[in-house]
Amino acid sequence: MPIAGDQSEAFLAHIMDAQRAMYTYVLTLVGDLVAADDVLQETNLVLWRKREEFTPGTDFLSWALSVAHFQVLAYRKRRTRDRLAFNDELIDRLAAEAPQHAAELSPRRVALVRCMAKLSPEDRLLIEQRYATSQAVGQIAEQVGRTVNAVYTALNRIRTNLMRCIEQTLAEEVE
Repeated sequence: MPIAGDQSEAFLAHIMDAQRAMYTYVLTLVGDLVAADDVLQETNLVLWRKREEFTPGTDFLSWALSVAHFQVLAYRKRRTRDRLAFNDELIDRLAAEAPQHAAELSPRRVALVRCMAKLSPEDRLLIEQRYATSQAVGQIAEQVGRTVNAVYTALNRIRTNLMRCIEQTLAEEVE
């Protein structure tokens, strides 16, 4: 049964209100600005196609984020050739935690995701190994064939660059 005009407008209002939270959620999971835009577009299309499945009065954002999660998984399936893509365990962890905070995600968090996307694949891998999978620096050093001191130095450099990038991104948004 098609949705009446007023209900369609209300549904569109829900989608518009949820855009920022959905974008932040998707960007957190895919780590790439262009891919996040594409996945968000696909999510919006799926939400519109499934609008009759949404029950008015229930939590739209939770429903929309679950649709977005499935769109991220579909995107990841299409990208399995990229050996430096986030692993499934990390995606699942982020997906489990993100809906609780999606409405509150700060501009600083969005800036971090954008800055992470600018890192070289090697630097991003070091950060993911250290912070996303909580590996010890000694373990990482073994895996990448570097000394422990070299890994500590690289992590310090990357953190400093991320901090500068975040501050610059936030300053640009204020202007």
